[in-house]
Amino acid sequence: MTIMARRLARTLVAAHLCTSARAWETIAGLKTKRMTVTPAPAGAPTIAKGDTITVHATGVVKETDKKFWSTKDPGQQPFTYNAGVGSVITGWDQGLLGAAVGEVRKLDIPAEEGYGKGGFPAWGIPPNGGLFFEIEVLSIKGKSAEL
Repeated sequence: MTIMARRLARTLVAAHLCTSARAWETIAGLKTKRMTVTPAPAGAPTIAKGDTITVHATGVVKETDKKFWSTKDPGQQPFTYNAGVGSVITGWDQGLLGAAVGEVRKLDIPAEEGYGKGGFPAWGIPPNGGLFFEIEVLSIKGKSAEL
């Protein structure tokens, strides 16, 4: 598929997503956008700053539509990190705050809230490359909730 065809396909998908019941939401103070794909069950604990989170995640480079990482690939395991304290890229770190156990969320992360001007060449992320992530919250260990 040519680059132009991929861009057209992305545009059509984005247009469909924006007109469907699930639309991209802005996040105060960020350029990153989020979309809830699967809502969490009622009463599920939510992510707060300082919590230890375990997720399944799949990342795709916007410019190439190539998957660069997935915890669901053979030999991979769920990913654990500390929320809201800068242990992952800004768009992910801030974009998952408030998500709940069982929720699946998509993030549209611009380069400046991802890997920036340098990109991450080892993973195929070009300089100034934007990212799409689909993230499923598996567990939260924190001050008030543990599942």
